[in-house]
Amino acid sequence: MNEPVPDPFADRPDWAPRPPRPVEIVPATARVGLRGRRVQVGLPGLGWRGDLRADDRVVQGSRTYVPVIPEHEWYRAETDQIEVFAPLVPVERVWVETVGAQADGSTGREPGLRLVSLDGPSHRTPIPVVDADSVAGRRVVHVVDSTEHRDLRAVTETYSGADGDICVRVAAEAEWYRWAWRGQAPTTLEVPVHLLWIE
Repeated sequence: MNEPVPDPFADRPDWAPRPPRPVEIVPATARVGLRGRRVQVGLPGLGWRGDLRADDRVVQGSRTYVPVIPEHEWYRAETDQIEVFAPLVPVERVWVETVGAQADGSTGREPGLRLVSLDGPSHRTPIPVVDADSVAGRRVVHVVDSTEHRDLRAVTETYSGADGDICVRVAAEAEWYRWAWRGQAPTTLEVPVHLLWIE
């Protein structure tokens, strides 16, 4: 049962769905809109914190700040139309997640240790769910033809569906977080693993 799941497209690369566009990290000092965007904060050489959302920049005196909200609080504020506390983070300590250009079709992953620079946050290339050791709770992208459905969370691990496909149930991220603060189970969709990528 611990054997890796075989890749259903290993012998037919023309059938394999293209991976989604990767997430790229850009400094918030760049000309990019921030309201509702996923961000990371931190300091070069120290580390980074993610699962945050930003609001529009605020200027106080001669400094520019970004209101940063934990992602679950951002969804609660947007859904319930309530005010939440958002600490102001200096703009030079904030990086914005943006969707990059389409990759050449390879996953860009090499086995072994992956070294990164500590000068800024990094992000992995999308990983096919069939290659992941666990998926429940993670951000996923559902790729159908050339359309990418983002802002989804995996609700289950992989399982054998009613038709014999290996599947994962996914939910909209807003419903994933609503499940936590209201206890209201999310509406889920059963998706075959070959159409899912970990973001």
